[in-house]
Amino acid sequence: QVQLVESGGGLVQPGGSLRLSCAASGFPFSYYTMNWYRQAPGKERKLVASITSPTLNTKYSNSVKGRFTISRDNAKNMVYLQMNTLKPEDTAVYICNVYFYGNNWGNGTLVTVSS
Repeated sequence: QVQLVESGGGLVQPGGSLRLSCAASGFPFSYYTMNWYRQAPGKERKLVASITSPTLNTKYSNSVKGRFTISRDNAKNMVYLQMNTLKPEDTAVYICNVYFYGNNWGNGTLVTVSS
């Protein structure tokens, strides 16, 4: 059974930073691409960043490119999202995802960017 558990969200001022973590289990983590999505209030869920394995190729949405960095630790079954220079429009629930016999989602962690 796939489990994805996010942590690290919170309230941060514009221009600040946060690091999100996702603990994964129930599938062969080191073989699968991991994704971070986000869903803002009243809006659809959107892909923010992806990281493959073992090649560690990364992709980002245009809205976060240059500010966010996705990484993973295959020894710990963890994936991270370092978010810098946060903007109010980054406010959303951030959700960890893996496609393993279908889409699997965590419950998400709320990031609020506000002064």
